[in-house]
Amino acid sequence: MEIISESMVNGIPLVLVVLGLVEWSKRLGVSGQHLQILSMLIGVVLGILYQYSVFPLTTFGEWFGAVIYGLALGLIASGVYDAVRSAVVRG
Repeated sequence: MEIISESMVNGIPLVLVVLGLVEWSKRLGVSGQHLQILSMLIGVVLGILYQYSVFPLTTFGEWFGAVIYGLALGLIASGVYDAVRSAVVRG
C-alpha cells in the first residue's frame, strides 16, 4: 500500500480532494461534528475506491486494508483542516 501523502489520482493528492469536499460541504451548511464525520466518510469511500482502482479487492484482508487506508485518509484530512484553521485564527 502506498503512503497516503503520495496517493494521487491524475496528479491530485487524495487528501486535497477530501479537504475540498469537506470545505464544499461546509459552505452548504454542514457544521461542527458533522464535518469530522463527513471527512471520515469521504476518506473511507475515496480510500476504498482508490485501492480498488489499484487492484481488485477480493479477500477480507484487502477490503480491511482499504477501509483502514480510507480511515487514515479521513483522519489526515481532518487533522490538516484543523491545523490550518488554528493557524489562520492565530495568524
